[in-house]
Amino acid sequence: MMVDDFTQKIKRLQKKIEYDEEKKYSKVVINEYRNPIHFGVLDHPDTIGQIKGPCGDSMKFCLNIEKGVIKEACFWTDGCGATIASGNMLIKMIIGKPLSDAINLTSEQLLDALHGLPKEHMHCTVLAVNTLQASIKNYQIKNK
Repeated sequence: MMVDDFTQKIKRLQKKIEYDEEKKYSKVVINEYRNPIHFGVLDHPDTIGQIKGPCGDSMKFCLNIEKGVIKEACFWTDGCGATIASGNMLIKMIIGKPLSDAINLTSEQLLDALHGLPKEHMHCTVLAVNTLQASIKNYQIKNK
């Protein structure tokens, strides 16, 4: 009997958390951080960029590049859901893109793709874009 009560309390708590998330974040953001298909690291990346943001979150981008085009990419972060969503969405935006296009993506474009973030999490898009740019710059330096 106690197990059933406990299970019911957990289910109610989970529903409350989901309700609160849906009030705060867009469906796109929720989907990106619940299903981050590009989360991880590549075994043999052509380049890596890693940055620690002012909020304390760290992010790493790993890219494989072929003839100036991003062929494979993934990210890693120890950050919050908004940081995970930002990293995952940005990877989706850059795969198949020339480096010259990817390096010029802005945090505003990423924010639009996510359908917005709460004000206190907008810096997560800046961290993702800065990490991407660091990855590309590292590749450019290495391949001069």
